[in-house]
Amino acid sequence: MSKSKIILFASSGFVALLVFGAAALLLFVDVNTYKPRLEATASEALGMEVSIGGSMRISFFPGLLVTLEDLRIHNRGADIAAAKKVTLGVDFLPLLRREVRVRKITLTHPRISIERDRDGRFSFEKPAAAKEMLPALALENVSLSDGTFLFTDKQSGEVFEAEDCNLDVLRLRLSNRKSTDLLNNLSFEAELACRELRTTDFAVSDLKLSAQGKNGVFDLEPATIRIFGAQGSGSIHADFSEVVPRYRASFSLSQFRIEEFFKTLMAEKVAEGAMDFSANLSMQGKTVSEMKRTMEGPISLRGKSLVLHGSDLDQEFSRFESSQKFNLVDVGAFFFAGPVGLVVTKGQNFANIFRGTGGSSEIRTIVSDWEVKRGVAHAQDVAMATNENRVALKGGLDFVNERFNDVTIALIDAKGCAKVQQKMLGTFEKPVVEQMNILEAFAGPVLGLLKKGRDILTGGECEVFYAGSVTPPK
Repeated sequence: MSKSKIILFASSGFVALLVFGAAALLLFVDVNTYKPRLEATASEALGMEVSIGGSMRISFFPGLLVTLEDLRIHNRGADIAAAKKVTLGVDFLPLLRREVRVRKITLTHPRISIERDRDGRFSFEKPAAAKEMLPALALENVSLSDGTFLFTDKQSGEVFEAEDCNLDVLRLRLSNRKSTDLLNNLSFEAELACRELRTTDFAVSDLKLSAQGKNGVFDLEPATIRIFGAQGSGSIHADFSEVVPRYRASFSLSQFRIEEFFKTLMAEKVAEGAMDFSANLSMQGKTVSEMKRTMEGPISLRGKSLVLHGSDLDQEFSRFESSQKFNLVDVGAFFFAGPVGLVVTKGQNFANIFRGTGGSSEIRTIVSDWEVKRGVAHAQDVAMATNENRVALKGGLDFVNERFNDVTIALIDAKGCAKVQQKMLGTFEKPVVEQMNILEAFAGPVLGLLKKGRDILTGGECEVFYAGSVTPPK
């Protein structure tokens, strides 16, 4: 008999022996008797309480698979993770050397719940985490289907929840290092899709993203979501390789519906139309407060042909010329500070400031461009035009201290000079609106003649309040 045939028969016999052994194991061994030992081993490895509420099964095709039902992981008296079914793909040959090598994990209907307490500790952390070593990890594939993620931050009061999520992670590696170095020693490639995500303030749908991480540097790109009736896209770069984490985030949302945005803030219908939003921000820090203080970058919101419900602005401006009874903050604070500040202030303030008087207005153009420096958004080009008038804004929004920085709103003429202006001071929570400063006379023919005479003598010059991109009505 040839050497090749001998090898072939020997291999076939070895495979047949494995099949026979597997069949005997399935028929005569109750693997559920090993549940307590498996729970104890897993609990010791994770430093948390692991329990298997359902049955435990072993199958050998395709490959060696261990299926656990109703798996739960507890820490500090709370559920960290749970799954209706977990399937482990185990390499068979290392078992002959009394080694367990898991190459694949599949979770069905998992629920992962993470909490950060007021001291900044996460619910999955162990008391002596800084002194302990994490086991080395090398998995070719980790996948989950129909999963739910819940994150609660007791420091900020924010809650984040994602539902109907499917995750596929490839080449997941974690070297055997201290748990404090987890992010620096973790590498992976992943694809994530979630049907819906909800925060404390709003909800989005159809999230899809690709992610990869290595040596403490993580990139989420591309990331797409559907929000406010439009498709948005962005990216996140997070660098944890240094002592202080650094972040870069960009996001753009074209032609989103402004009425859908305002639904998250108030019940009444305030405005409608399509707008474009974009932001490109960088920041660093270990806490939300530190990240706010270091925030830098541009934020832009622009729109055309919008409709404002509840007030005819041109009519109000016209009445003001004779009665001088109008509050510019009702217009300016809502449309200019609002789109940037509402995200931080949750809409409480500007919704109370704005009061409609009936009718509607066509907003021909809105431009709201800001530059954030050290956590303060400075107005770069902020103005809007109706069919007959323009209103502009100067000043800044201090996100760190949640205050208005010399915010001034003005009704301007064709030259960009302020005819009337009004200041807003104080905190986002309790803004202080000053009395209007009338810089040009409107009422009465005598004052009108005096104004014309002044213009002749001075050449019609004035101090320009606004010289941005919003052109005067024709």
